[in-house]
Amino acid sequence: MAKMNFGGVIEEVMTREEFPLEKAREILKDETIAVIGYGVQGPGQACNLRDNGFNVIVGQRQGKTFEKAIADGWVPGQTLFSIEEAAQRGTIVMCLLSDAAVMSVWPTLKQYLTPGKALYFSHGFAITWNDRTGCVPQKDIDVIMVAPKGSGTSLRTMFLEGRGLNSSYAVYQDATGRALERTLALGIGIGSGYLFETTFQREATSDLTGERGSLMGAIQGLLLAQYEVLRENGHTPSEAFNETVEELTQSLMPLFAAKGMDWMYANCSTTAQRGALDWYPRFHDAIKPVVQELYQSVKSGNEAQISIDANSKPDYRVGLEKELAALRDSEMWRTAEVVRQLRPENN
Repeated sequence: MAKMNFGGVIEEVMTREEFPLEKAREILKDETIAVIGYGVQGPGQACNLRDNGFNVIVGQRQGKTFEKAIADGWVPGQTLFSIEEAAQRGTIVMCLLSDAAVMSVWPTLKQYLTPGKALYFSHGFAITWNDRTGCVPQKDIDVIMVAPKGSGTSLRTMFLEGRGLNSSYAVYQDATGRALERTLALGIGIGSGYLFETTFQREATSDLTGERGSLMGAIQGLLLAQYEVLRENGHTPSEAFNETVEELTQSLMPLFAAKGMDWMYANCSTTAQRGALDWYPRFHDAIKPVVQELYQSVKSGNEAQISIDANSKPDYRVGLEKELAALRDSEMWRTAEVVRQLRPENN
């Protein structure tokens, strides 16, 4: 483990230099890795493991997603099976189903988790709130996690570009004495940039907070509020969108992603610097109480229960599509479609 100084806090991380791919292959050389679910995380992790030389099979129900797996090169009867058969064949069962699907499939999946196998997740939800999900694993299996800090699509894209998406990892249950080495080997195998330790509870809590906060919920709320104020004061859709979203995503995000917020500030006008430095404390003070409320709602299990209740409804996909359609059809995001078409690379 490498000790790194994160703003004055020393944290141990595992890098690909310390845990090379060859070591990961050696550790997992006798394992059959069964990727259960081919939706969000499944394709990226399965394809990266396959391309890195591991013995991988996929378990997926018949339908569009099954056909997608075939299109990605998985062969029915050889490397592509039903969920049941893949779980039976696998010595490491990577459960990459949605949280709602994990709950419905768990009674079936559990019977194939025989002693010595490893049950792998990329999200701590099902285990952290297993009093609500019912996912209580047997004591004679390893229960482990590698959670990429991004989508499965990003994991795959960055892998193909020769880069890595950072991941957290955790061991919830070590029945074999090999749980940690299995975990780290899988983390390297799926193409992680570096690996940092967490727990199932911390990962689930931080993940739900992030999704509802700065990664998705808060960013949409902030962007929409600014767009609406500009529009209400006579600015055109194009001007409001460019000043709210386009400049953020196309110009400023790459700057602070590359070298940090201070560097991005230093590469903006002095007028922008002064205004940002004056106003960010006011946004911080207004938003922090909301984030604190959000965190407590996540930590208490309330957000998990809301998700479970919503996703367990037989018509939840219909309701979800209506909400997404309303977002998609709003003026701000219809304007986005036009702006994207006008980008130079699209002309």
